[in-house]
Amino acid sequence: MQIPNDNDIALGLSDFGLVSLASGHRFDELAAQAFVRLQARALTQGFVLQAASSYRSYASQLAIFNAKWRGDRQVLDDFDRVLNRQDHTSEEWLHRILRFSALPGTSRHHWGTEVDIFDPTLIPKGESLKLIPSEYGSGGYFASLTRWLDGAIKEGVSEDFDRPYHTDKGGVAVEPWHLSYRPRAEQLRGYQTPAALSEAWEKWPALRPDGFELILDCLEEIFEQYVV
Repeated sequence: MQIPNDNDIALGLSDFGLVSLASGHRFDELAAQAFVRLQARALTQGFVLQAASSYRSYASQLAIFNAKWRGDRQVLDDFDRVLNRQDHTSEEWLHRILRFSALPGTSRHHWGTEVDIFDPTLIPKGESLKLIPSEYGSGGYFASLTRWLDGAIKEGVSEDFDRPYHTDKGGVAVEPWHLSYRPRAEQLRGYQTPAALSEAWEKWPALRPDGFELILDCLEEIFEQYVV
């Protein structure tokens, strides 16, 4: 069996080396071990830390992106309001999508190092998890979980997980639920490049997302603004 290179892994084109936890979520092996330790640490503080999402293949991210491009899946603004596809130009819509959802081939979830977290015991009866900022901010269901993770990261006891989207720089919105296993993520980050993604699209046209021509024209800018 040919072992895939880090370029394929970085783009989400290979799931080589991933392991599954009891929950069924898949991770890079070292990231999985670290997440189990983080769960145990959280439990000592009264939190039942669970994964809402972990590894996501290129195909999975493509399905999400294309559904949002067509307006078949909700696209929200920064205030959790649902946007209307017909109210935006294609370029505007692209940037609205990229605010919260990565272009396939650029998602950190491709690596098995990323996890979206929540605590099911903190969700009020009759409510469901949405993974939106208001749930994690002051007054949200998971505000206490956010504060604990803030402290764990600051004190260096977060098992090498940190938040890549902790600051709004005008690209991807702040995502307090998104944790990244830094040691492996730092190894793979450099393999996600415009050139690598363009080459994949040239080689395998079926990988091209909806809006491909527009995206290709501004791919460098997308990487500069949205790829962290």
